[in-house]
Amino acid sequence: MDKDLLPKRSFAQKYHVRGIGGTILFFFLLWGSAVMTGVNWGDFFTNLDQFFDLLSRMAHPAWDYTNIVIQPIIETIQMALIGTTIGTLIAIPFSVLAARNLVKNPIVRGIIRFILNLVRTLPDLLLAALFVAVVGIGSTAGVWTLAVFSFGMISKLFYETIETIDDGPLEALRAAGANNVQVVVFAVIPQVLNSFVSYFLYTFEINVRASTVLGYLGAGGIGVYLQRSLSSFRYDQTAVIVIAILLVVIVIDAVSNKLRERLQ
Repeated sequence: MDKDLLPKRSFAQKYHVRGIGGTILFFFLLWGSAVMTGVNWGDFFTNLDQFFDLLSRMAHPAWDYTNIVIQPIIETIQMALIGTTIGTLIAIPFSVLAARNLVKNPIVRGIIRFILNLVRTLPDLLLAALFVAVVGIGSTAGVWTLAVFSFGMISKLFYETIETIDDGPLEALRAAGANNVQVVVFAVIPQVLNSFVSYFLYTFEINVRASTVLGYLGAGGIGVYLQRSLSSFRYDQTAVIVIAILLVVIVIDAVSNKLRERLQ
């Protein structure tokens, strides 16, 4: 029989089969992970009443606590802004040295990428504990923690963006006798500037939320007050802090989205 006469499965049929197989594999891996880690799904539903009890205690926020929360919230935003800016400024030269289309030496590029991978390996809570031990309790430790965290994340995003740019302007400037610095300034930065600003704003949003957790280790910001309210079982104060953080995140997200739209 001629193979050309056999009916062929359509594109949708082929990917439908793959989708079913992928879904089965996903749930199998999920089940296997739960078994190996000893996850007991029943505990969640058994103690679900404690969750609703906690929500009921937070349902009556202590609004008089708002005046105390304002200053730590402002400090949290300032920590995130300074840390993100420092990390971004340090990340720019490292991202240039890590880009494959700018640095042809694999040894130099490999060393830079190894450093970036090492920085990203360190969790932010570990960084906070280290900086608290070095500079003491306060917002300074939080700023340096966020700076190192921002450096590791932004560097990877930046050099991956640089590797996707059009090589035409780079080759034209090199053919005209431009040095490496001139190539970066006049051919690379104009192509990636919008993406860089977008990544900066995205990292700033993440750092605002992350800085609330760093306060548990004494790294300053609103997290210190969150830890105090939970430790003293003042869930009415915790509710005010959560609402304040939520409002700040919503405002920052809205402003970031507007700026991204204008850049595009």
